[in-house]
Amino acid sequence: MKPVEIGSRLELLIDDAVVERLEGGATLRLHQPRRADVALVFDQQWEGGGVNYFTVFRDGNRFRMYYRGSHVTYRFDGYRDSPQVTCYAESGDGINWERPDLGLHEVAGTQHNNVILTEETDGPVCHNFSPFRDDRRGVPPEERYKGLGGSHRSGLIAYGSADGIRWSKLSETPVITKGAFDSQNLAFWDSVAETYRAYVRDFGEGRDIRTCTSADFRTWTEPEFLSYTPGRTSELYTNQVQPYYRAPHILMGFPTRYVQRPWQTATDYLPQPEYRRLRSSRSVREGAAVTDGMFMTSRDGEHFQIWPESFIRPGLWDRGNWFYGDNYQALGMIETPSSREGAPRELSLFATESCLQRTPGRLRRFTIRVDGFVSAHAPLSGGEVMTRPLTFSGKRLFINYASGAAGSVRVEIQDADGHAIPGYTLGEAEEFFGDSLEQPVHWKQGADVSALEGKAVRLHFVLADADLYSYRFW
Repeated sequence: MKPVEIGSRLELLIDDAVVERLEGGATLRLHQPRRADVALVFDQQWEGGGVNYFTVFRDGNRFRMYYRGSHVTYRFDGYRDSPQVTCYAESGDGINWERPDLGLHEVAGTQHNNVILTEETDGPVCHNFSPFRDDRRGVPPEERYKGLGGSHRSGLIAYGSADGIRWSKLSETPVITKGAFDSQNLAFWDSVAETYRAYVRDFGEGRDIRTCTSADFRTWTEPEFLSYTPGRTSELYTNQVQPYYRAPHILMGFPTRYVQRPWQTATDYLPQPEYRRLRSSRSVREGAAVTDGMFMTSRDGEHFQIWPESFIRPGLWDRGNWFYGDNYQALGMIETPSSREGAPRELSLFATESCLQRTPGRLRRFTIRVDGFVSAHAPLSGGEVMTRPLTFSGKRLFINYASGAAGSVRVEIQDADGHAIPGYTLGEAEEFFGDSLEQPVHWKQGADVSALEGKAVRLHFVLADADLYSYRFW
């Protein structure tokens, strides 16, 4: 078996790419983020209850946010919506967000707003415009920021910008035309594969996702449907695929699961039953369908390991979360300070609340441990994780782990055939208990593993009441 060359890159315990087997009580466990504060309430005249399709990313010492502004009002004789706009917000810490007064467009009778694109001037691109910072080497300054937006009628239009605020078309004709595009469609520069990747909405066997690539952001390959393990399990709206910033060889997706049931007894017990029936008077799915957040990963950009269970659930009968349109996860994750004094930084993610309702929409911030999406978990009775043969570069091994007070983690290094290497055996391994994002592993003789650098080895993790999230050599 050819060893996996991991060098000094971070490896997450998310799939079987490097993990060969789990033994005893060890399992891979999906973790859910914790609800934090409301990042923004969309109570401005040009925003409203139809806000959605958020993009968040770090840009130097500030964070940028882009989203669709739109009013939608449901009535028994149908519904009314306002012209759509693309809005911009920013933050210094990723927690407290502000709308800058840009003065670029007059909307709802005022030019004092944070609008960067309007339906009147830019057409259907405002329905779902999704930008990114392009860090490809040699990218022209006027195209440092790029984005896609459009509809099935217009196709996806490519835009570029020098400052992320003022945008212009990169082509008068659509660059991607195959797809339904009726939710967020995104693109990014894949620094590992050295190509642009796009992920777009379409209908296959229900709502699904296609992907395509490009060398120049203007000419794209034919979009192909993704494949999934163990299977798609649900219809998917948005995809929110992105490279994980700490391990860009791993792509993470945060799709929206769409579940449409007929109206049934349980539907009557969901929040806001009167308003739910009002929405259903136009279409049953408007009141009966529900949406939540999912999690998936890929190492080739085409085949994804998808977790059938929810990553973000609507919540304990939350008044603003049990409708179709809620719990749409934003594209992007950012590191932010923890609210707990002395705690390490954590990851913030965002998802919609109160979408398409009578009250202003909201964007909720969620937090999760760095690398904490999936872990190899074992009960107190124990479990073991064995990696495939691998080669590494570095002098020490670090793990991101957490245990209970009676729990522990020990690590043995074996040769490619599974024989313990003297000096690194389980009997010589120091037992670690605690909670750390970056714990150096020790054996009786110390932590130095440089004698094994470049050789084919296996890692044998022995866990008890513990979670192992990631590891790396350096």
